[in-house]
Amino acid sequence: MFLGRVIGEVWATRKDPSLDGKRLLVVEGLDRAVKPGGTPVKPVVCADPLGAKLGEEVVVAFGKAARVACGGDGDFAFEAAIVGIVDDFDVPQAPASWRAEWPGDAGGPAC
Repeated sequence: MFLGRVIGEVWATRKDPSLDGKRLLVVEGLDRAVKPGGTPVKPVVCADPLGAKLGEEVVVAFGKAARVACGGDGDFAFEAAIVGIVDDFDVPQAPASWRAEWPGDAGGPAC
């Protein structure tokens, strides 16, 4: 799982039938710093069963956990899903960018 911010939405008229009725959002990881031996999370397309809004911070799960969160048994054609909309967080060492307001949202994110 990772913390991210919703940065966009995806529409597809032709898709796998298991994606019918699923809202697809683009989420960018909050932690964009490259760590030694690691790679940053690139923007990822996520199924959204919770109704997240543009600019909101969210918790993203991968794999079977993501598919179960959308009410399935693992037979959906996606790898990531939003499993939480963040109200606030306490990460003392987090960079200021984690709390930066989203430019596309006049009110800014929830936290």
